[in-house]
Amino acid sequence: MSLRDYFESTEGTGVLGTADADGKVDLALYGRPHVVDEQTVAFIMGDRLSHANLSANPRAAYLFVEPGPGYKGKRLYLTKTAEETDPEKIEATRRENRKGHDYGDKLKFLITFRIEQVRPLTGD
Repeated sequence: MSLRDYFESTEGTGVLGTADADGKVDLALYGRPHVVDEQTVAFIMGDRLSHANLSANPRAAYLFVEPGPGYKGKRLYLTKTAEETDPEKIEATRRENRKGHDYGDKLKFLITFRIEQVRPLTGD
């Protein structure tokens, strides 16, 4: 199954891990990534700690856990490749059920990542 099909059809909980320039780690809950292609994903994020960390250190990891018994999901190891602030491009990227949602006038970023590695949730 392609990553696009997987993330479009699978429910679950996502956690994005980032670190600042000194290596201080942060974890944040994130929705499913927007899959651009099999080597590229994107996330929409606010002007918060994850974004600040990515400005200082482009490496991140994303953990996705499927609901239910057992341990099913994916781990993505990522490197930031681009950042976009154009509200129209960000809105166009949103999933259909989130388009037009009023997020106020808070600054948003569309962060694009190259996928360095995909691993299952547990083991290899």
